[in-house]
Amino acid sequence: MHIPPELGKILAETGELKRAYLVGGSVRDTLLGGECKDFDIEVFGLGYEQLVHALSRWGRTDLVGRSFGVVKLGTATGGTFDFTIPRRDSKIAPGHKGFQVEFDPNITTRDAASRRDFTINSLMYDPRAKELLDFFGGASDLQNKILRHTSSAFVEDPLRVLRGMQFAARFDLEPAPETVELCRKMSPSFTELAVERVRDEWFKWADNSKTPSRGLRFLVETHWIEHFPEIQSLIGVAQEPEWHPEGDVFVHTCHCCDALVRLPEWRNADAESRIVYSLAILAHDFGKPATTHRSVKNGVERIVSPGHDEVGGALAEEFLRRIAAPTAIRGRVIPLIVNHLAHFQTVSDRALRRLAKRLEPENIRGLCTVMIADQFGRPPRPNVVSENVKQLLQRAGELEIQTRAPQPILLGRHLLELGVAPGKGMGAILEAAFEAQLEGSFFDLPQALRWLGGQTDIGLPAVAMEKLREK
Repeated sequence: MHIPPELGKILAETGELKRAYLVGGSVRDTLLGGECKDFDIEVFGLGYEQLVHALSRWGRTDLVGRSFGVVKLGTATGGTFDFTIPRRDSKIAPGHKGFQVEFDPNITTRDAASRRDFTINSLMYDPRAKELLDFFGGASDLQNKILRHTSSAFVEDPLRVLRGMQFAARFDLEPAPETVELCRKMSPSFTELAVERVRDEWFKWADNSKTPSRGLRFLVETHWIEHFPEIQSLIGVAQEPEWHPEGDVFVHTCHCCDALVRLPEWRNADAESRIVYSLAILAHDFGKPATTHRSVKNGVERIVSPGHDEVGGALAEEFLRRIAAPTAIRGRVIPLIVNHLAHFQTVSDRALRRLAKRLEPENIRGLCTVMIADQFGRPPRPNVVSENVKQLLQRAGELEIQTRAPQPILLGRHLLELGVAPGKGMGAILEAAFEAQLEGSFFDLPQALRWLGGQTDIGLPAVAMEKLREK
């Protein structure tokens, strides 16, 4: 296992750390062949104050995790490492705070590993012997892509089920039958979870998934899908076979989520945008259960879902609020859902400018990413981007509105120069001018001023009209 030289020096030259082991994600990710960025070290045989003293010679020790036995070491070179003392947690009351924490520096490594949620996270590495400590078959489970709980202690924290959801998606894992059964028994304890903790696991799913559908199917298998009714309601909702040969709306959503994370537009996006696009594609058809019906036209029966985009936007808003998604995230996700069918409409320049404005603070490029994932989520239909989406994206690029909405050309300072006083009157003029701009009435400031001079019904004062005539 590759250990940063700085950390290796700390472990080798600090006598008190002779029983220090790398634990958790860094060991797991090394076995997966991935790059490790975060290193957690569990130290046995020391009390908390002793650990702080031993680490203080190497840099600044942050004690914010004192109640959990965590010391965060920040070195002069910018390195950050988390050191912990093993502990025994006992569930004494409902809720994520209902634990009695008891630090036990003399606990065995096996007992400490047994407290971890899944076998793939119970792995430890001895940096002195260069040896993997694997008491519960985590390496084998990782190789065989199995998600298995480590011990009966799993039931003490219901959040572990949602961690299982995002781990299954992140590492493409199949849950062990006994873990599924245990999670089912834990379903009533969902109400103990703080919404912020639920949100964090959904955001990890949205940001890091390799196969998002694994997480969604994990929720179905464990019956925890019942706690997310907007997603559960997608199961069994029929779709028109000609356009959706893959199956019902839930199956389609799973395919769409998997297609999204394979797109370069998603992989190359920043973390917030990946979360936004994943949540948007998850929720893009939330409105179908309420709007789907059979319709006969010209003697042909079809399964249709008129208005599911608008209905879905409202349901997605409810889902996102319930998991405490920040306003900034909701503000980007909802417009993507409400407008995900925009490529079926006439793509005139005027319509595109208005679409870009409706999407704000999201943009047309992000919308097209969601549209493409929607189109690719219909196997065995081929993954081909429709001409409508191509044209929408191309024309938006030509209009320079792919990544941002049109910006007002006529501004308040221009009206001040014409002698228009600040206030509601100025605001009304600017609003009318921007509407005219979106309609294509002008494209630069001189044209905007000429347009303004020709308006007689927007309350422009005489002094302003006179100055415009002089121009």
